[in-house]
Amino acid sequence: MKTKSTSAYLRFLHLAKAIKEVPLLPGLEPIEEKILEIIADAHVTRARLSVKDLMSKSELGSPAMLHGRLQSMRDKGWINLAQTEDARRKQLELTPASLAHFEKLSKIMSKAVKAIDK
Repeated sequence: MKTKSTSAYLRFLHLAKAIKEVPLLPGLEPIEEKILEIIADAHVTRARLSVKDLMSKSELGSPAMLHGRLQSMRDKGWINLAQTEDARRKQLELTPASLAHFEKLSKIMSKAVKAIDK
């Protein structure tokens, strides 16, 4: 007999499986994907995220390594750096390509939820 909490957990497992089946972002390494997720989270919450803010997250590595990763992600078309009122600070933004990728993930999640509800 399925209880409500068991059903919720089984739904979670199904959704997690659906996400695991999505291929990695083209050309991004795992640490770059993590950085992109942080930028996407700021985008969703409408929080401002500067390069300096990202550098404060020590779990991502050294500032020199992060600068290299950010440049690589810019070159690959996944992020942009936007000007702010302070010319020394740059805001991290998603590009249309990264937004399209997250839209693709949203559709996969919606499809997985509909499959569970059947």
